[in-house]
Amino acid sequence: MTHAKANGQATGDRTMGRKNGGLDVGGIYQKEKGGNYFFRYQINGERKAISLKTKNRKEALARAKEMMPVVKAPSVEVVAAHVNRARNWAKGGRRLELSHAWEIYAEHPDRARPATELVAQHYASHFRDFVDWAQAQGYTYVHEVNDAVAAAYAEHVRAGPFSVDTHNKRIGRVGRVLRTLSDYGGPDAPDWRNPALLRRRREEIGIQARRLPFTREQEDHILAMLDDPGYRCRDREEFRVLFRLGAFTGQRLKDCALLQWHQVDMVRGRIVVTQYKTGKEVGIPIAPQLLVALDEAQAWKRDAYVLPNVAQRYLGRNPKGVQIGPWNVSKSIMRVIRDSGLETSVRVEGRSRAVTVYGFHSLRHSFASFCIDHNVPKAVAVSILGADSGILDQYYTHVGEAAQEQAIQLISGNGATVKQRYDRAVEFLDGIAEEDKDGKWREMERILRG
Repeated sequence: MTHAKANGQATGDRTMGRKNGGLDVGGIYQKEKGGNYFFRYQINGERKAISLKTKNRKEALARAKEMMPVVKAPSVEVVAAHVNRARNWAKGGRRLELSHAWEIYAEHPDRARPATELVAQHYASHFRDFVDWAQAQGYTYVHEVNDAVAAAYAEHVRAGPFSVDTHNKRIGRVGRVLRTLSDYGGPDAPDWRNPALLRRRREEIGIQARRLPFTREQEDHILAMLDDPGYRCRDREEFRVLFRLGAFTGQRLKDCALLQWHQVDMVRGRIVVTQYKTGKEVGIPIAPQLLVALDEAQAWKRDAYVLPNVAQRYLGRNPKGVQIGPWNVSKSIMRVIRDSGLETSVRVEGRSRAVTVYGFHSLRHSFASFCIDHNVPKAVAVSILGADSGILDQYYTHVGEAAQEQAIQLISGNGATVKQRYDRAVEFLDGIAEEDKDGKWREMERILRG
């Protein structure tokens, strides 16, 4: 046994060391061609090997040299500390250039899988914008992105012509990509879900522009205009059906534009749609007006799609393979709406794009508002529009508006003082179950009027 071994210190294969860059002790090798390099050495008479987490020989030699304190360490504690540090190379030391990050992310098994191709394109473009900004600031690698970088980028986006929603989506998508690539991140990788990086909706309280539903009269006018043979519009016959699908089913544009005949049961009078955005399947009775339009549509039936020309346009791509069909179809829809006398968008200060107030999605809003007008239970509307539809929350309230108005009328009536009437109304309501309140207004009115 050598003197070094007797003292518990490490020895290595010096011959191997000479072949591997002049390491004092130990050596590097690959278990398989093209695989990661390992550093092999001996300690306390036992042979050890640790992965250097890299396939690059030059980088492996540099990391092996960093391990010299391990193989020469006089105590087990120091050895353990250095081994733990080496093992953390997998997370903190793997270098990935930002310019190549998307290529790795796009093949990663944990990448986001958006329901629509358009959202997938947004992920790519938003991350590309981040990389362009980061490189302009002098950052090259993923592990260089820390809290300070994330905060600076959030301020950069905040200063741009974006809405609160767009700002938060950009931050969220960049964060999702970098979290997926956490193996390449540094020890100070930021939490992109930190509320400090996001904007709050109250920042846009003063902005009045928002998506509006059509009134019944506006909707009827658009449908009548499309029925007129004298109205010139590309694919007018199919647009007649398209707008009726939106009006009488409340479905999104993609679900209507790409509706297929196997989803339509003309005998039973039902349409079954698996929504592209949510994956939820909804069944919808066919309204009489829509049934007539679909019956007429069978005359041009030539493939699987109910609206073959619209579907072909919607699925269209440019020479680079980017899907531009949804934009083209929406452009034609906007023209129809403008021809009906409505302004489809308004300019908002600080925004690069005008805010759309009327579009095909307005038919979905109209559907929800008409459900309210006709006292359709919220559960029924959910079964048609989809369980996760945020639109419903804009039109359905926990306490009916009619009941609220009645309460205001009751407590503002003649007779007792306002406080007395208010106290009596509260006392009455506290004494009945929540689900019974709407049916107790007459009794309440009798109590308040004495």
